Formats: sequence, C-alpha cells, structure tokens
Amino acid sequence: MSENPSLSPSAVRASREVRAVISRLRRRILNAAEVEDITLGQASVLARLSDKAGVTASELASADGVRHQSMTATVASLAARGLVERGPDPDDGRRLLITLTAEGQRRVDEGRQARTEWLAGQLQDRCTEEERRAVIASMAVLERLTHD
Repeated sequence: MSENPSLSPSAVRASREVRAVISRLRRRILNAAEVEDITLGQASVLARLSDKAGVTASELASADGVRHQSMTATVASLAARGLVERGPDPDDGRRLLITLTAEGQRRVDEGRQARTEWLAGQLQDRCTEEERRAVIASMAVLERLTHD
C-alpha cells in the first residue's frame, strides 16, 4: 500500500509513532489492572456497563464487535460470578437488560484506580516535570484530533 503523496513525511511519521505508542501503552495500562479471574473481553463489558447501565447483549456485542452468541456467553459468565445481572426491559418484556451488580461496579472502580495509579506512578518515576507538562500539552493536541 503506497502512502498518500500529499501527506508530509512528518505527518506520516507522527501517525505511525502515535499509533505504535498508544497500542503499547494501552496494553501496559490494561495489564496494570489485570484481574486473573476475568478476561479482557469480560473487563470490556464491565466497563461499558459502568458507562451505560441497562443494555442488551446485542448492543454490547455491536459495541465490542463480536457475535451476539459470543456476548451471550460472556454475559452468562459474568452473571455466574455475580458481576452483572439480567432483568426484563420495562418497555419491552421480551428483551433482557444487563446491568452491573454492586460487586461488578466495585471491580470496575478498582480496575480504573489501579490503571490510574500505575500510569501516574510511571509518569512520576520516569519523567521530569517538564516532560509531564509536554505530555499534557501533547494530549491536548491529540484530543483535538478526536473532534470533528
């Protein structure tokens, strides 16, 4: 695949480097809060439910890009651990809505806290104050790219 000739070499290099670093950083952050008894897919479902309670397995499957059957198995496993519960949709009794239990929310909160602490610790231990300010400024630039 050839590169677009209208793109500057610095834009292409920045794109490659940002993608590579974000990918590695994402894996490191996720590993920082790794809980041995749940999979990454299960953790993703818990995080989604903490942001939006009362969703269907189909909605979760679509959001995670997996088949409905796979999501149903993931939800069943989480329900067996007492992390989510399924209940009827008050607007449509044929649909089941999935919500976090108190234990599920606790797990989400603990994972987020562990990831925040890991990254803050890395920034504290491995970067100077000037470098941390540069990271903050860089994040503002990258944030701008996420808005249309």
